[in-house]
Amino acid sequence: MPASNYAHAKTGGFTIEAPHAYNSYRDDPVLDRTLKRLLKPDEYERTSKDLDRFSQRILDEIGELGRQCELKKPELVVQDAWGKRVDELRVCDEWNTLKRIFAEEGLIEFETRHTKPVSSNPIGTQWHTFLNYGTSIGYDKSRDAVARRLHQVGQCVDRNLYTVKIALFNPAAGLTGCPLAMTDGAVRTFEALGLEKTEDPELKEAYERLLSTDGQRAWTSGQWMTEKRGGSDVSGACDTYATHVEGDKYLLNGYKWFSSAVDANIALTLARIVDENGKEDEVRNYLSSFFTFASRERMSSMEFRFRFFEVKTRQVEARMLGERGRGIAAISNMLNGTRLVNACGSVSAMRSILNLARDYSTRREAFGRRLDQWPLHLRTIAELEVDARACTLFLLDVAFHLGLQESGRSSEYQTALIRLMTPVLKAYTAKLVVPHVSEALECFGGMGYMEDSGIPSSLRDAQVMPIWEGTTNVLSMDVMRVMSTRPEAVDAFENAVTDLVEPARVSTDARIRDSVDAVKIALEALVASMRSFSYVSDVEGGITFAGGARSIMMALGRVYCGALLINNAIHPGANESDFVTAKRFCLERSLLGNLDETAFGKERNEQDRLILFNHTQNQGWMKRGVPISKL
Repeated sequence: MPASNYAHAKTGGFTIEAPHAYNSYRDDPVLDRTLKRLLKPDEYERTSKDLDRFSQRILDEIGELGRQCELKKPELVVQDAWGKRVDELRVCDEWNTLKRIFAEEGLIEFETRHTKPVSSNPIGTQWHTFLNYGTSIGYDKSRDAVARRLHQVGQCVDRNLYTVKIALFNPAAGLTGCPLAMTDGAVRTFEALGLEKTEDPELKEAYERLLSTDGQRAWTSGQWMTEKRGGSDVSGACDTYATHVEGDKYLLNGYKWFSSAVDANIALTLARIVDENGKEDEVRNYLSSFFTFASRERMSSMEFRFRFFEVKTRQVEARMLGERGRGIAAISNMLNGTRLVNACGSVSAMRSILNLARDYSTRREAFGRRLDQWPLHLRTIAELEVDARACTLFLLDVAFHLGLQESGRSSEYQTALIRLMTPVLKAYTAKLVVPHVSEALECFGGMGYMEDSGIPSSLRDAQVMPIWEGTTNVLSMDVMRVMSTRPEAVDAFENAVTDLVEPARVSTDARIRDSVDAVKIALEALVASMRSFSYVSDVEGGITFAGGARSIMMALGRVYCGALLINNAIHPGANESDFVTAKRFCLERSLLGNLDETAFGKERNEQDRLILFNHTQNQGWMKRGVPISKL
């Protein structure tokens, strides 16, 4: 290359070719084939067509809107130029456009109740959907609930439609997946409390607007639960109080700390009911749930202040939802849905960055070869692909079972299984997505770190997944509680894994038979461990789940993913890559991880404390610490 190429501030004749993004539905190696297997032919055609169209809209329109949301941060304007208090939260036009789009696309999920029983086996089961774009996919009652949930995930597919649609949307959504999830959770809460048929003007308007596919009419909802004293400890840390006015109307006073979707039209929140003197009822001091209008226009002269993710409420009018003291029970109705959306975000982030890394490897040359021609680089991306496929199948399976539950067609065992596996799905995919995206970023070299490439935002956005809707440890303890209070969940898990892998025992491919043996061996050891312990929250109680809860939960995820990969490999239409993927996951990795009964006792806990705090005991320098807020 002649030196003259760089004379007079020229940049030379070489530029790096950027990776290309494609139709995300078609660029997924398992998504379309799995839906084709799950859906009846006519419903598959309708669903596939819609997801194909939506993915193209992401390429043509939504992706750039999401990128602008990443670049244009929200702004809090406390006062105007003349000193008048305005407390205005300003967001970019693209943010509001994306919220209108997810309403138009029907990305809010809903329940439908039927009584017809169906097969318990999600893989190979046939079910159908009815498309009606006048209502959000998740809550379109003209459609079968299982199909709704799948469609919602992909565009997000019926539970599977719902799930697929959200998964396609999330990587390009500029974090508008947060108000989407909060809105979905609010609708779920309304329905669980029987308010979908209310004649109350305010509640009826809110419910209908939350479900509307008219982008100009649709509302979003916020969730204002967390306070300064606690994150997941919603009940113990609540310092917001409700004073009765009349009927179901109350005035709220408090300070919500990490509030989701503060620019929403309405919000659901929790508070303790007190009398006019501020005294709690000692007998009935449990939290109650409340509904309030969040828009300033509807809040009249009441003070309401936004401070980033914080919401200060002073004399805010609200209405109690459900029974007094049953607030935690009321909001728990939304957990399965929001955890599913969280898993959508994790799985779709894996797939999105992986597809870009794979495409980039065919364009970028280093040391005389394209990156995909270097075995080590190829191996790195292939290992990421194995996890992405496993997590995709896991997501669709849970979406399927949630659809059965919401339509009233799940058996007692299926209900127990979904209660167990939903927190496992959320935690398992969330723990994988951060190292997965970080590894993929390395595949771009320095460009993976340069902000103007747009690639680093995928890692920042992925990091919220293990935190939102319960940290890994909180979800691990939730899984332990399920096993303690619903022992049939262990049986349901064992039966589900067995049902998935048993048909593969007759496979003519030795790799599949060996994979089945590996899963069965791991399953036997895992179930034995689950049944040999009782849930003990006090770590002084001898052998306890507490210290090993995370190991149990992650093993549940790995064993289940292994079974799903095996089942995927034996279906008609499976290809060689499916066989290889199942074999690598089941035979080249430890399905049980560090699961070891000896690691759950009191002695191990004492060793943990020794490792962490031994060097800090009685040290003078410990008295001279400085809060990081002062650094």
